[in-house]
Amino acid sequence: ASQTVLDVLSYNVGMSFSLVYLLQRFLYRIGDFFHHWYVDASRLWVHNLISALEYMDRTFAVRITLKHFFMPLYGDYTIIGRFLGVIFRSGRVLIGSAVYLVVASVFAAGYIIWALVPPIIILYVLANI
Repeated sequence: ASQTVLDVLSYNVGMSFSLVYLLQRFLYRIGDFFHHWYVDASRLWVHNLISALEYMDRTFAVRITLKHFFMPLYGDYTIIGRFLGVIFRSGRVLIGSAVYLVVASVFAAGYIIWALVPPIIILYVLANI
């Protein structure tokens, strides 16, 4: 007797079911790997980048410096104190922003390399078959 697709996928068929089940689990695990590699780990990369920037902000304090940009340093309300406050804060913001940009660029380069690992491995395997 000929079997239909439903017969092959049913529990009653025996050996055919185990092969279909193994194929289904194999494909599911491949999809699960790519979901974990790209979706879950991308969240981790972003979280680590934000954590690194927040940690560095404790040193450079760019956000607080911008908030108090035009306030004089150390309560010196003279013209020179106000002028020097803007100059020092400008330098602090520029240096902090440059460091943030370098760190974000390193994270971006690492992420791109990391994201390209599975396709490179797949292409390498397919090219050498």
